[in-house]
Amino acid sequence: MPQEKKEIRIYSWGHERRFNAFSNYLKKLYGARIQKVAVDAGFICPNRDGTKGTGGCTYCNNDAFNPGYCTPDKTVSKQIEEGIEFHKWRYRRAYSYLAYFQAYTNTYAGLDTLRSLYEEALSYPGVVGLVIGTRPDCIDDLKINYLKELAEKYYIAIEYGVESCSDITLRRINRGHSFKEARIAIEKTSAAGINTGAHFIFGLPGESRSEMLRMAEIISAMPLSTVKFHQLQIMKGTAIEKEYRDNPNDFLRFSLEEYIDFIVEFVERLNPSLVIERFTGEAPPRFLSEITWGKTRTEQAALLIEKRLEELDTWQGRLHNPSDFNFK
Repeated sequence: MPQEKKEIRIYSWGHERRFNAFSNYLKKLYGARIQKVAVDAGFICPNRDGTKGTGGCTYCNNDAFNPGYCTPDKTVSKQIEEGIEFHKWRYRRAYSYLAYFQAYTNTYAGLDTLRSLYEEALSYPGVVGLVIGTRPDCIDDLKINYLKELAEKYYIAIEYGVESCSDITLRRINRGHSFKEARIAIEKTSAAGINTGAHFIFGLPGESRSEMLRMAEIISAMPLSTVKFHQLQIMKGTAIEKEYRDNPNDFLRFSLEEYIDFIVEFVERLNPSLVIERFTGEAPPRFLSEITWGKTRTEQAALLIEKRLEELDTWQGRLHNPSDFNFK
């Protein structure tokens, strides 16, 4: 008997996958795989140095996601060189790279300093652009205008740590900025024609499942290019570790299965034009206060989420209604 043909559905973003994946997005732009290479340029944060506060965000331990080659005592060029070597065995098809200024707040300096660091990265062979992680209260018109000029020649993306759409939560985790500040920074950056991303954490203290799902409508109404999500990971030695120990009932802790179900519901409500960079985060076990998902890697979790989307025959944006939320 002839084998039954599998139906191939092409979604609104032009691919077969059931969500708008970042890897596909970059491949469409460049025709090949593009790999991020992390850089630690020695920045700090305004809520660590006393400008906004001290101690940093209650959940933060930057060492947990900084690769071993990534140390600020090395030049930007040296870190990129070692980063490319580090990734070569895993991503052999990557011939172009994005320098990812990741650790702490990477616009928290004067423009001359930023120009020197960014342009050193862009001058490295094979680097086609920058991804700059920062806070919404550490950007201004001067910096946006400079990045707008760079974006005429290179792929330039600003990735804002927003974490939550709730001001109550933002105060509780010691972010030092409001959601309104985040929204204004995103709107200004996007209006300048710069790729604009945002990062959100699910499972922060005090937030219910329904409140987190509601964020899909709020995020969908923002002029974002890309989004990153991950589950709250409780790191050793952080303020949130003590808070969790003292008030565990204030935290919604997802099992892997529960998180997959939650993400599927969230993605169904999410604007299909938004490019999803990641669904989960991971950190070396030595940094974690608790190991909840065993050895499940970010890539493995993404495959499980995609499998569940297929099982339920659903996809990003299936339940999205643009009229659900409008900023006033």
